[in-house]
Amino acid sequence: MSEITAASHRRSSRVFHKIRVLAQGRAHNGKKFRETCETVVVNGHGGLLFLKHEIDNGEMLVITNPETLEEQECRVVYLGEPVDKGQRVGVEFLTPAPRFWGVEFNDTPADHSSAAN
Repeated sequence: MSEITAASHRRSSRVFHKIRVLAQGRAHNGKKFRETCETVVVNGHGGLLFLKHEIDNGEMLVITNPETLEEQECRVVYLGEPVDKGQRVGVEFLTPAPRFWGVEFNDTPADHSSAAN
């Protein structure tokens, strides 16, 4: 079962959810890369994942969900310290995509007005 953590300053709730995704972008050295990586936490506006490639804050990535082949463009908004699994990288979708990860979120009441029933 996924653990859900909500914070009042967040636009949508977060879910601790591991999913393998394909990330494509430019590494710190300017070279293009494609890498299969794993998420840690996801939400309708982005997520936190581990990347092996070094990347710059503000860099653009394309994340592909291999189960649905859906792609999302996103911007790197957080870089954590490198660890054995790679570097923790926070990404924000350019357009909110709450269904991209294949999980349900407990949205804030303001978010329900745009949700389809």
